[in-house]
Amino acid sequence: MLFGKLGCVLLRRTCPYRGIVTIYRCHSQKSLKKLRICEALSQKETGEYVRIQGWIRSVRSQKELLFLHVNDGSSLESLQVVASSELDNRHLTFGCAVDISGNIVKSPHKKQNVELQANQIQVVGECNPVDFPFKVKERHGLEYVRQFPHLRCRTNTFASLLRIRSEATAAIQAYFKENHFVQIHTPVISSNDCEGAGELFQVESAGRDRSTDGESSGFFSVPAYLTVSGQLHLEVMAGAFPRVYTFGPTFRAENSQSRRHLAEFYMVEAELSFTDSLEDLLVVMENLFKSTTDCILSRCADDIALFHKYVAPGHKERLDLMVKNRFKVITYTEAIDVLNRSSEKFEFSTEWGCDLQTEHEKYLVKHCGNVPLFVINYPYDLKPFYARDNEDQPHTAAAVDLLVPGVGELCGGTLREERLELLHARLERMGLEDAYQWYLELRQFGSVPHGGFGMGFERYLQCVLGVENIKDVIPFPRFSHSCLL
Repeated sequence: MLFGKLGCVLLRRTCPYRGIVTIYRCHSQKSLKKLRICEALSQKETGEYVRIQGWIRSVRSQKELLFLHVNDGSSLESLQVVASSELDNRHLTFGCAVDISGNIVKSPHKKQNVELQANQIQVVGECNPVDFPFKVKERHGLEYVRQFPHLRCRTNTFASLLRIRSEATAAIQAYFKENHFVQIHTPVISSNDCEGAGELFQVESAGRDRSTDGESSGFFSVPAYLTVSGQLHLEVMAGAFPRVYTFGPTFRAENSQSRRHLAEFYMVEAELSFTDSLEDLLVVMENLFKSTTDCILSRCADDIALFHKYVAPGHKERLDLMVKNRFKVITYTEAIDVLNRSSEKFEFSTEWGCDLQTEHEKYLVKHCGNVPLFVINYPYDLKPFYARDNEDQPHTAAAVDLLVPGVGELCGGTLREERLELLHARLERMGLEDAYQWYLELRQFGSVPHGGFGMGFERYLQCVLGVENIKDVIPFPRFSHSCLL
């Protein structure tokens, strides 16, 4: 028995597979440096006494040694822990939470640089591997994992998704900051239906007495809804700032049982003042997509490789095409012409004036070489009241959709109608003049030409990772059979 640094006792044992193994028993855990697993794996200097905390991904017990793989969510790779078999106990199982202290040493295996020689292992939270829905040696499909929204973050695939999602969020914020956009926190509760589709969740006080307050008055004396978009609020702020954006939750009360829809999702929305050209919006959309994608490809290479290998084989090549090529641009009229000349049998109409459906969008992207595609100048009647009238191109609006492979529409935007008389006439025809009087006033006091767009964050992740079901790229999807937690 020898005494080492920090009051540690050194016990040396001989193992037929590893030679002499030194096991350190420290008197005080408080004196140890706590590392995340990713930090421990990147250690270049060995010999440091450290402490790690995480969850066991595998257990292998031999006659004299115990091998554990421990992960704390900070990286796809787990840290191998080697300990004396004396530290083994029945509570050390797959899925249990542990607190381990020991010495970082060079690993004899080529697949890993370092490992932890443990001197103390504490089981913080037990896990019964029989009842735990995920098994150590099985690769569970996304559909199976989706049944356990409260536990699926314990799987490698979903943990990778959450790390990618976090880095993508940071990359989007960084892009806007570097390009001088001001972030605006737009309301979650609103009285307007920006999209005009009527797919709204109404907000009411649970304890309010309708018999005395009136069924339609609502908590705010007017009907209030969960927001479907922050756009109109961004337009308010675009009257004082040249570039603004918001990034937050939005809600749609539509059928969310399909693999394309969510009742609650996240939207990235931006508004640019002093612009009368759709080209300005196209540049921001393309640069935002490429900047964010480059960033997560750099920072989450292992996690993205997991998806491209096991979830969407072959998608890496498709993503490379998207990032390395300029996005293409066609008009709505040209798109309809392409669809009508196609030999494809479409379920929905392809006449001029129809709204493009997902089947149309995917065909157009494929026709253009599986490169993201901007479709511009849509029929005026298809777009909301705020879309700018292309007077030089009758019956069209200055609107754009960005279509991407595998997903269809990713972004949608328009130049906004800044001409008071045209906007007033359209709101009057639609019977919305009173409801949007404040919106008309924006055009009376220092109004400028402006425009903006929105990008569905979950659809962006689907596009990058090749995930087919949108419910597999959000932490807690809201649908009728899910756990609402």
